[in-house]
Amino acid sequence: MEYTVQKLGQLAGISTRTLRYYDEIGLLKPARINSSGYRIYGREEVDRLQQILFYRELDVGLEEIKAMIDSPEFDARRALARHREQLLTKRRQLDALIANIDLTLAYQEGMTAMSDKQKFEGFKQRLIDDNEAKYGEEIRAKYGSEQVDKSNAKIKNMTQEQYEEIERLSEDIHATLAQAFATGDPAGGLAQKATDLHRRWLTFYWDRYSKEAHAGIAQMYVDDERFKAYYDKDQPGVAEFLRDAVRIYTGIDA
Repeated sequence: MEYTVQKLGQLAGISTRTLRYYDEIGLLKPARINSSGYRIYGREEVDRLQQILFYRELDVGLEEIKAMIDSPEFDARRALARHREQLLTKRRQLDALIANIDLTLAYQEGMTAMSDKQKFEGFKQRLIDDNEAKYGEEIRAKYGSEQVDKSNAKIKNMTQEQYEEIERLSEDIHATLAQAFATGDPAGGLAQKATDLHRRWLTFYWDRYSKEAHAGIAQMYVDDERFKAYYDKDQPGVAEFLRDAVRIYTGIDA
């Protein structure tokens, strides 16, 4: 079965403008252009569009999607299984947030008690679920389930102040890293400042910090296409730059 832009847009429930944009950025090219100049899409393009829309439903950026599905290691069947798990995780997150809203409404109406910790449990659980869905398999294989479970427990027990500090650190890391990358020097002051911020950020998740683990996870940012796409979304090469800065910071060539 073949589709024009208009028919594929109707089939997928998206605009023809979106499909043309996907073509322009190389995310979804048509199978061919017919004699009348119309874009024609076949089965392979339909399947690719389905993958794209699954990732968009999970709020993944277009550049990151392109990097993942263009990777030689991309496995469509495995990706679908992961989509399913991520959507189930998203449903659990929504259920947890709805339950938290219901409890908050009952608390505001004087029908029940609610601790400050309970007010933020839904948000912290979402953070844990997001990490598990995106990176759980790789992290557990690399560091072991016991270490990951300890990290998740640490997140659950975070205070609101700690949670806010993590958010602030994350913003500071990316801002400082962008400035450092512009210098091109992973040993420079800005790069090493970004790396130290990254170390502080990691300590909120890890049971204990080690230079070896820090260097290892920086290497994983380069090796894993999803991490690499995340760090390279603004400037290609940032993941490698951070890896090099961490190697200098820790003195370990992982």
